[in-house]
Amino acid sequence: MAVAIVLGALSGVIGFLPLYFGLRLTKRTAASGVAGSMTILIIMLIVSFAVLFALAILCVVFYRSLALAFVLAEVIALSVVAIVFGVRSVLTRKGEKG
Repeated sequence: MAVAIVLGALSGVIGFLPLYFGLRLTKRTAASGVAGSMTILIIMLIVSFAVLFALAILCVVFYRSLALAFVLAEVIALSVVAIVFGVRSVLTRKGEKG
């Protein structure tokens, strides 16, 4: 079960990577306006969910008994990474303004 939790946490972090790259792309494409930025973010959100669902389905297919631990670890890891990223970005912006 520990392996399922570790792999689930790793897949949660991997699932956040498209969102991270989408945010970085929106900073570079400011000239395209809000519609272009939102399109990039929505596409990356769909890619992120596709990665998470694909990995969860693979776990269910191959190791059904460990699927709950895997999916819970995946969701918790994704949430923690997103929260840490958001808090860190807010704190670094405050430091730049002051």
